[in-house]
Amino acid sequence: MENDPHILVADDDSVLAELLRDYLSNEGFQVSVVHDGQSALDAVELDPPALIVLDIMMPVKNGYDTLRALRERHSIPVIMLTARGEDLDRIMGLEMGADDYLPKPCNPRELVARVRAVLRRAASPAPPQEYVVAGLRVCPGDRSVFVDDKPVVLTSTEFSVLELLISTPGQVVEKEQIYEHALGRKMVAFDRSADMHVSHLRRKIGLLANGDERIKTVRGQGYLFALPSA
Repeated sequence: MENDPHILVADDDSVLAELLRDYLSNEGFQVSVVHDGQSALDAVELDPPALIVLDIMMPVKNGYDTLRALRERHSIPVIMLTARGEDLDRIMGLEMGADDYLPKPCNPRELVARVRAVLRRAASPAPPQEYVVAGLRVCPGDRSVFVDDKPVVLTSTEFSVLELLISTPGQVVEKEQIYEHALGRKMVAFDRSADMHVSHLRRKIGLLANGDERIKTVRGQGYLFALPSA
């Protein structure tokens, strides 16, 4: 259908790519498939998709280089396909701006669930109010962020994490809440996705005037959006 979300699958495994195309198509998505990173970037410029499923190991331009180039121009949500058990792949993908990841070989049903969760976060209706704390302005209406009136580009997932934290400044937000409300899934053991998204956010939004982090770690609990000292 014309209004069905368009998903771009970039994977040089033609058998898996076609399997994902068939499964996603049956779930109501429009699906395009490419088999290398440069073709993915070219496809984005011709017809920007709602979301990209991006493999790491591809010819011409690998997934890391593709994601890096993509983030210079676009905030399109990205789900990375990583080697099973390779923590470094997941960490690097999240550091570069991926919204989520799945290990290969991936379960198509789980991929559909992740795709729907990421798209919900990107398109969910937002309250009109803005959050302004110590030079940081977060605008849920158009999902924009400014530091000292300078725009900061965040991924959809990074924005969702920041919005959750800044909506209750000075209060601890447990990691389980971040996974469920910002990442759209349950927290599981050894999953450091939330930590990586917060790490990325910290670099992008900078420090408070006194040099403290805007987002503080509360060990054994979660994170807290800090209020500046009086």
